[in-house]
Amino acid sequence: MEHQLSDLRQRLNQLLETEPRLRARDQAPRLGVSEAELLSLKTGEDVIRLEGDLKALLKDIKTMGFVMALTRNDNVVHERKGVYDNITFYEGPHNMGVAVNEDIDLRLFMNEWVYAMAVIMRREKGGDLHGFQFFNARGEAVHKIYSTPKSELSGWAAIVEAYRGTQEPIMISDRSRPERDAEIPDTEVDVATFQEEWRDLKDTHHFFGMLRKHGLSRTQALRLAPEGMVTPVDKLSVEKVLDRAAKEEVPIMCFVHSSGCIQIHTGRVKNLKWMGKWYNVLDPAFNLHLDTEAIDSAYVVRKPTTDGIVTSLELFDVNGEMITYFFGARKPGKPELKAWTSILEELAADTSVHA
Repeated sequence: MEHQLSDLRQRLNQLLETEPRLRARDQAPRLGVSEAELLSLKTGEDVIRLEGDLKALLKDIKTMGFVMALTRNDNVVHERKGVYDNITFYEGPHNMGVAVNEDIDLRLFMNEWVYAMAVIMRREKGGDLHGFQFFNARGEAVHKIYSTPKSELSGWAAIVEAYRGTQEPIMISDRSRPERDAEIPDTEVDVATFQEEWRDLKDTHHFFGMLRKHGLSRTQALRLAPEGMVTPVDKLSVEKVLDRAAKEEVPIMCFVHSSGCIQIHTGRVKNLKWMGKWYNVLDPAFNLHLDTEAIDSAYVVRKPTTDGIVTSLELFDVNGEMITYFFGARKPGKPELKAWTSILEELAADTSVHA
């Protein structure tokens, strides 16, 4: 093991000599290891491995006050500032939890939360960042939390002391992602029943259960959707949608998921900016960084509810994996904002932007 670690450290130093600005998430695949393994090489310096009840730890984050929560997948980063509060966990095999606040709004799938580390990120400008990073069994990040200038670092220190674990580098033997289930042939799907159940939906939260019942992937479901419920649109429609939402001050909801967390922003967006292939929201409390080259398809999707039709813009990569999706801001019992419906329906009706 010591030989492996020494070799990894040497290769990391060589990589950083040639590409000093390369981020840890991008360093890891270049070195053939996971992000968790790479980060844990610094154990004993600015990284402290944590152990214990991670549900209790998340509830303790409240003691840090105002922080930044970060959830990402391969193609998009979602950053939201606020206070961790109002966290509830539920019994059962799915081991789920929620944090329901106006700012920090999360859906937590705790079976994926395996490794935890406290991290100090040294910065020349703006001061050091104190945070926590959580990883699944494959060493992929599921969620990260960082301090802000308003944070109480005494809270961070107390959490580290309470959950300090064995200080050894992480070694993972199997980093392979589970293979996606192969789509069943369309001919084996009871399309008529599926379409009827879609038209009879009462709540957007029932959509995933409907797909699971029929054994459908999300993109297959969109392909087999009832007439009028799904419209393919241009891959870069997100720019047009967010630009109008910003100009018309229409509050949105933006969802981004990792394997163990869904993070949601609700509110207006304002400062939209391209940086190379990345399309960004750069607002004080909410940042989004979207790799537009990863978008393979985009759809306007309509789901019936007891409050009327709910309309979303959904983006997928070439493998049919969800990248991110957007709704108009709404609460149960309230109809969708007419201004949001107009933005998406005008997009869907514009044949010049269809995929």
